[in-house]
Amino acid sequence: MQTISSRLIILLLLAAVAAVFQGCGGTGGKSSSGGGGYGYGDGPPPKDVDVTNIPDAVPKVEPITKAGNKSPYEVFGKTYEVLPTSLGFRQRGMASWYGNKFHGQSTSNGEAYSMYEMTAAHKTLPIPCYVRVTNLENGRSVIVRVNDRGPFHGDRIIDLSYVAAKKLGYSDRGTAQVAIETIDPRQYQNNSVEQPQIYPQPSVLPSTQPVAGNDQPLLSKSTFLQVGAFSTPVAASSLSQRVQGLTDYPVVVRQLDQPKTIYKVLVGPVSDSVKLLNLSNLLKQRENISTFVVYE
Repeated sequence: MQTISSRLIILLLLAAVAAVFQGCGGTGGKSSSGGGGYGYGDGPPPKDVDVTNIPDAVPKVEPITKAGNKSPYEVFGKTYEVLPTSLGFRQRGMASWYGNKFHGQSTSNGEAYSMYEMTAAHKTLPIPCYVRVTNLENGRSVIVRVNDRGPFHGDRIIDLSYVAAKKLGYSDRGTAQVAIETIDPRQYQNNSVEQPQIYPQPSVLPSTQPVAGNDQPLLSKSTFLQVGAFSTPVAASSLSQRVQGLTDYPVVVRQLDQPKTIYKVLVGPVSDSVKLLNLSNLLKQRENISTFVVYE
């Protein structure tokens, strides 16, 4: 017999309690169809989390587990059937998130839920699978690993971990309109692992050239924006692909071997200071990336 996740048990019990309160005319806090992105007394972690350097989930080929994939299954009187494959799946709708209340609880496939990892819950996608989620209100996107079932309240189509929701910019509001599309791990790995665009790190050169008069400030042809630095080429390639979708400037990964191997993601070169500032603002707004200028 398949084990039901402790998160789902809690949801069922609290939904029953909420129904009693609603029947008595009280609100009982946030109901299963309330306006908040999280319900049943859930909330963010005790301390604020800087998600700037938290990498997306990296798609990899994993077997579909027996745990978490019982089909059909029933929740709140509604029957759901798990899809036989995640390939080609797309969906638009409301996303929510779950956090502190379920931190450490078992997900539908028996893993421990962590609000600090890039994961998600979906009602019908096979577990595990990988999904790109795009916030349609600000254009930000993340990749998450689906390892849980839900959400089962309202019209929400996906429940993200707290950090994933914060990276998408809706953790404070609770919900957002999103588009989701599944990722084929084989194709992803072929694009980002077997053939990464990695080049040796050139020497750092002096700063920008001096500007005379009121002419438009021009930068050295070797001016770049650094958008990230990682210990693995996979994480660097993942970020480079996301950034490439936001700009016409080249996005490359530089490998630096001293004092230890790191992979830096750079955008450029950019020869105009105004365009450099606009690009930096765009990346901050769309992907919450804090950039800084480097020279080659």
